[in-house]
Order: sequence, then structure tokens, then C-alpha cells
Amino acid sequence: MHYRDFGKTGLKVSQIAFGGGAVGGLLIDKDDAYKVAALQHAMDAGINWVDTAPAYGQGQSEAALGWLLKKVDPVPYVSTKVRLDTDDLSDIPGQVERSLVESFKRLQRDAVTLVFLHNQIGESPGRGKLPVSAVMGPDGVLESLERLREQGLFKLMGITAMGELPGILEVINSGRLDAAQVYYNMLNPSAGYKLPPSWPVYDFSGILEACHANGVAAMNIRIFSAGVIATDNRTGRESPITHGDTVESEARKAKAIFDEVGLSYGTRAQTALRFGLAQPMLSSIIVGLAEMEHLDQAIEAENMGPLPQAVMDRIQAVYQSYTS
Repeated sequence: MHYRDFGKTGLKVSQIAFGGGAVGGLLIDKDDAYKVAALQHAMDAGINWVDTAPAYGQGQSEAALGWLLKKVDPVPYVSTKVRLDTDDLSDIPGQVERSLVESFKRLQRDAVTLVFLHNQIGESPGRGKLPVSAVMGPDGVLESLERLREQGLFKLMGITAMGELPGILEVINSGRLDAAQVYYNMLNPSAGYKLPPSWPVYDFSGILEACHANGVAAMNIRIFSAGVIATDNRTGRESPITHGDTVESEARKAKAIFDEVGLSYGTRAQTALRFGLAQPMLSSIIVGLAEMEHLDQAIEAENMGPLPQAVMDRIQAVYQSYTS
């Protein structure tokens, strides 16, 4: 396992992190023995970060980690999240604190490494978005988290860099964050570099550069686009979270890429993961897992290393020539 700097924090974090989300669902769906074996296997491979959230399985992911973390060695860094009810923002500090109290009960911990805001950021209504003023203003999310951090409940704080680009960049550039979860994959790597008009995507331009400039650790989310990149088999959990995208449109783009590069660089999932590893501004890639085999593939892909530049160039050529 290789490790990268986690922004300005001084931590060294494994290039892949264990994702506790509901799309893969390993921490939610599998039996207890399977969960223990999978998490210990990840620790043995050198993975040192586990990511969860109250929304994952309506608390089931956190609750599983509550007892699992007592059974594995070494104990990894842990991140969880806070999602606010945007219909009532009259008491943001109270919402943040109550959410964390419940998370810590499920996690059976007094503290975690990092707390992310899970809401999207943006001025237009819908999708649970928070305006920048609610994030950065007096008694807003960041101020609330800063107070709780002073109490020792966590060391680091961050956002989920989803929503509307101007607001996301404003928060990242505030200098108040330690980390951000960043959408980045071979179907939409716009957070890291400019894409041609022939390859339409939801625009995240400049996010990784802003993170890098501010010493904000970038944790990659959706490296497999909820499984659409990794396989043609559908589970019903595929759920694009970028405006304008559908499972069908994502699948067409994935087909165009793999028609060009084939499977000479690992499985589809491994090729996608190695695409992420080729981005030096990412601190770690959160990998969603449904089976132990998926974990093995991820560990193997991390050992293979980033895709060769020649392959990255071929993928770029697909972006240039694509017609939807």
C-alpha cells in the first residue's frame, strides 16, 4: 500500500479508503463474520481510513463500525458526516451537535478523525442544498463544527464538494477546511482538468486546484460512478448524483472508453481506480464495496499503480471524439 499526504494535516493516508456507503453496502448487507473479515483484510493490506455517514443504511453503516472497530487491528482513521434539514435552518449549531451525538452513539466512540458536511452547497433550492451563508456565516455549519472541534470531538473538518461550483469554491478558498470529498472519475474528471464540449459533464472545474492551493485534502468519491463504470450488471442502486446524468448516459460514456482501452489494464473497476490514482491532487480514493472480491481487486489495482500516460492520452482522445 502506498500513502499520500492528507492536505496540510500532517497525516499520511492510504491511497484507497474503505467506503461504508449504501451503494456497495458491504457494512450494511453482509453478515457479521463477513464484515469482520473484510475490514480486517483491508487493515492487513494497509488501508488506514474508513468513511461512513448517518445516511448510509439509515445509520446501519455507523452502527456496524461501532462494534467492528473493536475487533480489528490496527484501528483506522474514521470519517463521518453531518447532513442538515434545510427546511429549518433556525438552529444550525443544534442540528450539527445532535447529528454528531447520534453518530457517536452508533459508532460507540467519543471522537472521530474527521467530520464532513454531507449537504450540497448552492444558492438555488432543492436536493438539500445549503447556501454559502448557512455554511460560512455566523452560527453556520463551519462555526458550529469549529466549536465542537475545540471540545475534542474530532480533529478535522470538511465538506462534500457537490452542488453549485461558485459556492463550493468559495468555501474551499475560505481557508477553514481540512478536507473535501471530491467527485472525480473517468466519466467526469472535470474537477481536475478541462474537458471538451464534445464530452458533456456537470462542471466541477477548479475544485482540485483550489484544494491543492489551500492545503485541503481531497478524498475522491464516486470513482466507479455508483458501479456504472465497473460493470454492466445493474443492482438498482446506481444513482447518478450529478445534474443531467442518467444511468444510461453514464453507461454510454463508459462503453466508449472501454471500447478504446479494453481490459488490458485490469478489470473495468481496476482501470477506473487506476485512472483516479493518476491524479496527484487526490489524497485518497474512497472505494465502495459489496464483496470481498471487490476489495481484493481494489488492493491489486492500487499495487498496479496509476494508468500509464499513454492510456490516459487515449481516454482524452475519446473525450475529444465522442458523440452522444
